[in-house]
Amino acid sequence: MEKEIIVIIGGPGTGKTTIIDGLLSKGHCCYPEISREITLEAKKQGIEQLFLEKPLLFSELLLEGRKKQYNNAIAEPHSVVFIDRGIPDVLAYMHYIGDSYPAFFDEACKEHKYSKIFILPPWEEIYESDDARYENFEQAKLIYSHLTETYQNYGYSLIEVPRGTVEERIQFIFRHLS
Repeated sequence: MEKEIIVIIGGPGTGKTTIIDGLLSKGHCCYPEISREITLEAKKQGIEQLFLEKPLLFSELLLEGRKKQYNNAIAEPHSVVFIDRGIPDVLAYMHYIGDSYPAFFDEACKEHKYSKIFILPPWEEIYESDDARYENFEQAKLIYSHLTETYQNYGYSLIEVPRGTVEERIQFIFRHLS
């Protein structure tokens, strides 16, 4: 049985988590976005916005968490695992803020390969800010372009998921899996 590790990417507020939740409700194996739990843990330690205050530390924690998700996905008994954001997202965000990063970030992207990447384009009508999503819509569009470029630089062909209901978006993903 060949393992398929499917990543759903996109800038903030494009519906990734909603799609992951929809897939979970249908009984599919899914791994959530982990940046919020890292941010919450930092807040408990008195760091209000870890990504803004210590971007390299935040990114290292995110990288480790995403590598762990990847390895857990490989070990899953399920033949298909969906993940909300992948390892190259970490580099895309570092590019977005203009920060450099150690070579092991690049190595992690080369060593952990995903089966398919679905990208959700910016969608202003559903975009919402919250305490963990501080970017405005213009910044979300810029992040989208960094994500696109970063994943393509690692050899991925991105499949853009059109706007629609959650069910329509999930059906689109499944049509592109078979």
